[in-house]
Amino acid sequence: MDARLSPVVLAALGDVALPIEVRVGSTALSLDALLACSPGTVIELDAAVGDPADVLIGGRPVARGELVAVGDRLGVRITEITTPGAANG
Repeated sequence: MDARLSPVVLAALGDVALPIEVRVGSTALSLDALLACSPGTVIELDAAVGDPADVLIGGRPVARGELVAVGDRLGVRITEITTPGAANG
């Protein structure tokens, strides 16, 4: 079955907003350290500008990229579109 959408369907769906999740890093905390967190607590991740990031929609990976600095914010520069059904490494 061909999973591609026709141009007509894509045009009709083009303005639908989807929540996007970006996985940028991780860390390990003890349960005590986690329970000691409060608003304003900063948890340092093992990620930095230039590191890889996964872009997900609905929990499914759709792209990979790298973290970039955009002024005082972070962004993701897309470097690869994930093929549906491809094995994740």
